[in-house]
Amino acid sequence: MYQWAPFHLLAETSTQLPNDHLTNLLSSDADEPTCALDWEDDSHLGVCIPPRGMPICVDDRATNRVPFTFIYSAVFKRLRLRLPFTYFEKDLLTELNVAPCQLHLNAWAFIRAFEIFCNHFGHPLSTDVFLHFFEAKNPGDRSWVSLNGVTGRVILGLYQQSFKDWKGRFYMITSNEHSPTLLEGFPLYWVPKVGFKKPLGLETMAPYERELCGLLSSLGAKFGSSTLIKHEFDAEMLKKYIGSHSLLPFNLLFL
Repeated sequence: MYQWAPFHLLAETSTQLPNDHLTNLLSSDADEPTCALDWEDDSHLGVCIPPRGMPICVDDRATNRVPFTFIYSAVFKRLRLRLPFTYFEKDLLTELNVAPCQLHLNAWAFIRAFEIFCNHFGHPLSTDVFLHFFEAKNPGDRSWVSLNGVTGRVILGLYQQSFKDWKGRFYMITSNEHSPTLLEGFPLYWVPKVGFKKPLGLETMAPYERELCGLLSSLGAKFGSSTLIKHEFDAEMLKKYIGSHSLLPFNLLFL
């Protein structure tokens, strides 16, 4: 059925994920929602461990056409992704033409850190701006898609040089009548052929996007994705961290 898929994708199944991981994911802390399911009622969202032996690369033919998507546990627990996806996240997945489970964890870390950066400075998120600073690396073996900083425009460092024990641990996400648009607006399933584009230039952008590119470039430093994600909910720590690492005068950072 999935003749295009290499063996390593067909062998990538969520058989190592114990049920207590799901319990922990569905428990939240109102002050710091690290588990990342952003719902007042968990019944708005279907989260389950996939059937044993179901590969990461299957589509809705495996569920009798019931829509779903896969997301790795570490994207929730370590990178603090929250559902539902934001418009920016959906638009970026669509522009890259990848499913959520198809992005490497460091790629998701860049996305999360970029969101925190923009929100901290009060700028609207922009897919074009993100793709001015980052480009997708083509995995020739149909493996997980990585993102790299564009040469001369690197603003974020890797979350971690090497991730361990994240593969084989993913959830199946479904929607219900309370969340009809949860699985709309982005690729749900592993895309066999990913198309990659050159980094976007400033000439194609709206004025506010060029302004944001100028701000991020003027900071003159490479910031740690892990630190930004760690301090997402602490505005004072973010302000100190960004100010102490930036070449821009501190009094100009937060005008």
